[in-house]
Amino acid sequence: MTHSTRQLAAYGLLGLPLAMAALPVYVHLPKFYADDLGLPLALVGAILLGTRLADAVSDPLLGCLSDRAGRRIPLVAASLPLLALGMLALFHPPADRALLAPWLTAGLLVTYLGFSMASIAYQAWGAQLSTDVHERTRITAAREIFTLVGVLAAAVAPQLLGGENAQGLGRASVLFAALLVVCGAATLYAAPRPRERRTDRSSVLAAIRLPLANPDFRALLVVFVLSGTAAAIPSTLVLFFIHDVLQAPDLTALFLVLYFLAGAAGVPLWVWLARRAGKANAWLAGMLLAIAAFVWAFLLGPGDVVAYGAICVLSGMALGADLALPPSLLADVIDGDERARAGASAEGSYFGLWSLVTKANLAAAAGIALPALAWLGYQPGAPTETGALSLVYCLLPCAFKLGSAAVLWRWQRRVPAAGRLSLQGD
Repeated sequence: MTHSTRQLAAYGLLGLPLAMAALPVYVHLPKFYADDLGLPLALVGAILLGTRLADAVSDPLLGCLSDRAGRRIPLVAASLPLLALGMLALFHPPADRALLAPWLTAGLLVTYLGFSMASIAYQAWGAQLSTDVHERTRITAAREIFTLVGVLAAAVAPQLLGGENAQGLGRASVLFAALLVVCGAATLYAAPRPRERRTDRSSVLAAIRLPLANPDFRALLVVFVLSGTAAAIPSTLVLFFIHDVLQAPDLTALFLVLYFLAGAAGVPLWVWLARRAGKANAWLAGMLLAIAAFVWAFLLGPGDVVAYGAICVLSGMALGADLALPPSLLADVIDGDERARAGASAEGSYFGLWSLVTKANLAAAAGIALPALAWLGYQPGAPTETGALSLVYCLLPCAFKLGSAAVLWRWQRRVPAAGRLSLQGD
């Protein structure tokens, strides 16, 4: 079944506010609590690590719940109020400094629960909209384009509403809650309904183990882990790099806009390339572009804003491949597994583990990169001691991305010869 542009837009619209939640939590929150509010950097990293790991562990259970419920839409609707409440709490902290750590912990747990419930059911909903491999790419591309629009909105909203401080971030969280209501209502009302599937009645343990028994999923997961780690480290450290290495804090919003706007512009290119060269080959090309663009950031110093802007554009183009192609490949894997299992619903189980891995990557970035920088002597706001920051921010992600590209290249050559599900997109 081919969906109209209006139908794809109605489904993808919810991706906008969901992305607006992700960027402030993963990019602005560490600096906001460590720098502006005065919590120790290592403590912020520990809280982020602990809450993200707790959140990640819950994702497979939420995926099983989604499959057992058999209906994705009510779960999405139930999750949105939790997400709005958590975001409002995180960016409206109490004045008492002694309460900041428990407030941050509780706010993150509520936010993560709402975000996980929404995103797992929402992605599973998209995977059930078509059985055609190319139509799946259109569906995921529509969602990710709105995701990037949401990221752009999240990037510029604090600056427009008062700055990257308590006032600007607090107002941006209110704007987020309003958009979540509007966009959520539009998607719930007007988006295409997912295909009916036989409800999965297997045990929770069996449902969690099901995706891991699929060799195609395991192979795809290894590639995704390495690539996701490569993306998570810069996401956590980008504000520190712009402020202390480039010494251009006033251009933060511009750099983020360039990056995510280039990502949105690149999505149609990767959809086109995936149809002609195969999804795996297109994703591989995106990884190589990301490495070639980003490795040069290690050479930058104070005032190199034009060069960094060019790096943002090129690496942003590569981001489009990371967003549009892996979920489409995952939907292909799920569909092949469900055909073998007589159509029992399993999207939630797969996307629950997929979400777990995504968050484990982000947890590693915050829980390892931030304490490592502290151990190496880096202090936020000390632009004369940025060697460790440049190393961790620039070269370590390139190493992970190169490893991911190598695994993907080897896997996509081996899969057809092994007689498994072809992931080339043909």
